Amino acid sequence: MRLALIYATFFINIFGCFAQNDSLQNPYFKSYNDKITASIYYLDTSNSFQIASDNTDTKTYVNLIPNRREQIGFTLNYKIIDITIGFAPKFLSQNKGDSHSKNFNFNTRFYLKKWMQSFTFINQKGFYISDDNIIAQLPRMRTTKIGGSTSYVFNEKFSFRTLVSQNEWQTKSSGSFIPTFSFYYTNLDLNTPDSSPGDIYVITLAPSYFYNFVISDRILIGAGLALGGGLNIIDKETSALYQADFNLKLAYNKDRFFGFASLNTIGFAQDDKVDPRLNDNISTLKLSIGYRFDPPKKVKEVYDKVNEKIGL
Repeated sequence: MRLALIYATFFINIFGCFAQNDSLQNPYFKSYNDKITASIYYLDTSNSFQIASDNTDTKTYVNLIPNRREQIGFTLNYKIIDITIGFAPKFLSQNKGDSHSKNFNFNTRFYLKKWMQSFTFINQKGFYISDDNIIAQLPRMRTTKIGGSTSYVFNEKFSFRTLVSQNEWQTKSSGSFIPTFSFYYTNLDLNTPDSSPGDIYVITLAPSYFYNFVISDRILIGAGLALGGGLNIIDKETSALYQADFNLKLAYNKDRFFGFASLNTIGFAQDDKVDPRLNDNISTLKLSIGYRFDPPKKVKEVYDKVNEKIGL
């Protein structure tokens, strides 16, 4: 799986190179594509679920929360190469359950001019039930989510990569309207004798607006909000679905050193007419510090030779 992750990241980032030249000439943001960027990070991320019902005298909510949520890791990227190694140790406070609990997350994006494509893969094993009265372990419960979104950035002065990575830096405040089409497939399996796996499909269209507010040459705040709707298909039953996304980033940047804190949430809620309802939420909190440096001469020579031969 790790080798596949490295290969996937390598090839997906090839597509991002075609859009790099535009940013090099744009006075509204600066590109660091010619540097090696290394960073360490702390990540608190999970794909949690909520079962809601109105059939009783009072509304009932049961939360299904993964045992493993926190990760620490290391990221290294240079041009088309982007390698991330992370793990979720049990000693971190939010990582509950036994050693069999797992949480593997892979997220990436690539760009082609004003188009942006994201890809998400989440595999989780080991959950616990939480509501007002009980907390119970579901050590065998497993969920797998795969999907992504396609977006179009209207304003060429806005750098979305400033929000999601540190390969660019917005130098003048700017924002953009960004409509987004999303598709996700989730397989949910409680792994109990009286249950069977369920297949969930989510299809949504969400208009959004993002803005990078440049406070100074070195500090900015980036934020975005999306509200939309679509269809939710659970075991061949279709219902209306509402989507709400929120993104926030506080970043500090110098040509060499950088650091940031970011918060991202994606929430899907079924229509109230459906009972019981299965609501779906993906949340990520990330803290990272890093350093950019010139590539070693040998690394640059090898890359340039490969680039010359295959024409990346």
